[in-house]
Amino acid sequence: MRNTLDQLQYIDESELVLLVKNGNEEALAELIRRHQRLVARVVVGMLGNTPEADDVGQETFIRFWSAVQNYRHEAKVSTFLTRIAINLSINELRKRNKRFEWESSLEDAESRKMSIAYPNESQRIDENEHISKALAAIEPDHRAVVILRLVQGYSTNETAQMLGIPIGTVLSRLSRALEKLRIVIKKLEEV
Repeated sequence: MRNTLDQLQYIDESELVLLVKNGNEEALAELIRRHQRLVARVVVGMLGNTPEADDVGQETFIRFWSAVQNYRHEAKVSTFLTRIAINLSINELRKRNKRFEWESSLEDAESRKMSIAYPNESQRIDENEHISKALAAIEPDHRAVVILRLVQGYSTNETAQMLGIPIGTVLSRLSRALEKLRIVIKKLEEV
């Protein structure tokens, strides 16, 4: 089995998907290995570093396994997985029926690539806490756009594809989200 897994790491992604469609669990394990960090970054960006984020990350790959027969190779596997992860994250946020209070730790901030260089550590940690709280204050649909565009670095077009929305909607959500973030961060800094 180890030889099979070693060989799979050199196989093109589209061939791996075909193997997964035919029930090859080693091919699924290889796809998970290739994309688990991406899914984790997206889910933690949406939900924070919580047990629910772990559950949503696992559920993302379960849904992929269930939906792989419908995968048409029109988008990259990473795009398909990101869309599943965001949809599941939004569903989790809606289930909570209240705003999520993010845990703010240095590891969380670094995983979201949002740390900013400051002369002293406590100032940087405070800023990361403000950013985390501000992200938690915006709508999940807007947060998804911020995470994909600004944290993950996807283009506007890629973000639109992942979310299944028009480019104009991505731009307007990003604009509204940034305005809301400015207001929330300003209020937090006044406290």
